[in-house]
Amino acid sequence: MSWGQPRSLRARQLLAASLGLLAFLALAGVALDRAFLETAENNLRQRLTSYALAYAADTDFGRGGEIIPPYDPPDPRFDRPGSGLYAEVILPNDHWDSVSAQGPVLPDGGMLKPTQETFDGPLPLTEISGRSGEAYRYGRGLIWSVDGDSKSEFQYTIYILEDTSALRHQVAVFRQALWRYLGGAGVILLLLQALIMQWSLRPLKRVIEELKRVQRGLASRMSERHPRELEPLTESINAFIESERENLDRQRNTLADLAHSLKTPLAVLRARLDDQNGPVPIDPELREDVDIQLRRMNDLVSYQLARAASGGHALFAAPVAIEPHAEEIVRGLEKVYAPKGILCEFDLADGVQFHGEPGDLQELLGNLLENAFKWANSRVLLTVKPGEVAANRRPGLLLAVDDDGPGIAPEKVASILQRGVRGDERVQGHGIGLAIVQDLVRGYRGTLDVTPSQELGGTRFEVKLPPGL
Repeated sequence: MSWGQPRSLRARQLLAASLGLLAFLALAGVALDRAFLETAENNLRQRLTSYALAYAADTDFGRGGEIIPPYDPPDPRFDRPGSGLYAEVILPNDHWDSVSAQGPVLPDGGMLKPTQETFDGPLPLTEISGRSGEAYRYGRGLIWSVDGDSKSEFQYTIYILEDTSALRHQVAVFRQALWRYLGGAGVILLLLQALIMQWSLRPLKRVIEELKRVQRGLASRMSERHPRELEPLTESINAFIESERENLDRQRNTLADLAHSLKTPLAVLRARLDDQNGPVPIDPELREDVDIQLRRMNDLVSYQLARAASGGHALFAAPVAIEPHAEEIVRGLEKVYAPKGILCEFDLADGVQFHGEPGDLQELLGNLLENAFKWANSRVLLTVKPGEVAANRRPGLLLAVDDDGPGIAPEKVASILQRGVRGDERVQGHGIGLAIVQDLVRGYRGTLDVTPSQELGGTRFEVKLPPGL
C-alpha cells in the first residue's frame, strides 16, 4: 500500500486499537512495577523496624553506660560478617556495630531525637570485599534510664541496614515475570482484537462484494439483509440504481419516439420531392435546397435512432463476450462487400470481455468494421486486448481496427470524426458512423485515436477504455 493512499477502515481501526492496547499494557506494566517496588520497600522498612525494636528490647546498658548487646540477635545474619544485614548503635560517647558490620564501611549516621524515625536509601556503602554497594537504612531515636531515674537518662540511636541485593533480585524476578505475562497477554489480545474486528467488519465487506456484483452485472440490486447502520447506504444505492435505470429507459424511449415520429414526415417529403411528375413543378434551386435539408434531417434522425438503440448502461452492465458479436458483424459485412473479396482477421486475447451494453458493443464494432470494409483493398484486422488494470475495478479494454486502404491524412482526422462529414462524398453513407463511435467512447471515458496502420499500411482506429467501476 502506498503511503500517499488512504488506509482502509480495517487498517485504521486495527492500527488505532493496537496502539491503544500497547499503550495501555505499557502504562499498566509501569504502574504495576512502581507499585511492586513501593510495596517491596515498605515491607523492607517494616522488617528493618522490627529488627530495630528487637534490638531495643534486648539491648542493655551497664552502670557506666556501656552497651550490652543481646546474646541472640533477631536474625543470624547479624552474626555473619558481610552478610548484608547490619546493626549499629550510636551512643553519646560510644559506638557499637554488629558482627556483620565489622569490615564493611557503612554510611555515617547521626544521633536522632527520642521517638524520631528515618528510612533512607539506597545509600552508598563499601562491602567487605571492597566493592561498592547500596543499602537501605532505618533509624530510630531512643532514650534509656536506670530504674526510671531521670538523672541517669541518655539518648541513643539504633540503625538497621540491609543491602539492596535481595530487593533488586525480587524486583528483577517480578519484572521478568510481569513483562513476560503482559507480552503474552498483549499478543493474545491483539489476535483476539483482529478476529473481533474482522467479524465486526464482515457486514461492510459483504456490502462491498454485493456492490461489485451489481457493477459487474451479476446482480440487479443490493440485498436487504444488512445491519441497521448500513441499511441507509444500501437503500440509497438501490434507489440510485433504480432511478438511473428508469431515467435511462425513459430517455431512450423518448428519443426513439421522437426520432420515429419524424421518420414518416421526412419520408413523405422525400417521396414528394423525388416525384418528377407532380402536378406542380418545383424550382430546381428550391429542390436542391430542400434536398440538402432533408438529407441533413434524415441523417440526424438516423443518428438519434442509432443512439437510442445503442445507448447503454456502462456502470451496472454485465460483461459481454466480444468474439460472437464480431463474427456476426463480419459475416454480414463480407456479404455486403463480397465483390471486393475482403479478408477480415481476428487477433483477440483469451477471455477478454466488454463491460457495457451489448448494443454499445455492436454499434462500436459495426461502425468501425463497416468503415474499414468500405475503405480496405483486401484486408481488415480486428485486435482486442486487455487494457489498463486497477485494483478493485473492472479491467480496461483496447480495441483496434486496421485496414489496408488508402489511409487518412493527419489534417483530415478531426473533420471525419464530425457528424455528417464523409471521407469521400462519392462514397455512399451518412457520415455519422465515426461520430457515433466517438460519442460511445466518450460515454465510457475512453479515447479514440486515428493513426496510420503499422500492420496493414492503411488506417488504424484504436479505442482505449479505462478501468471501470
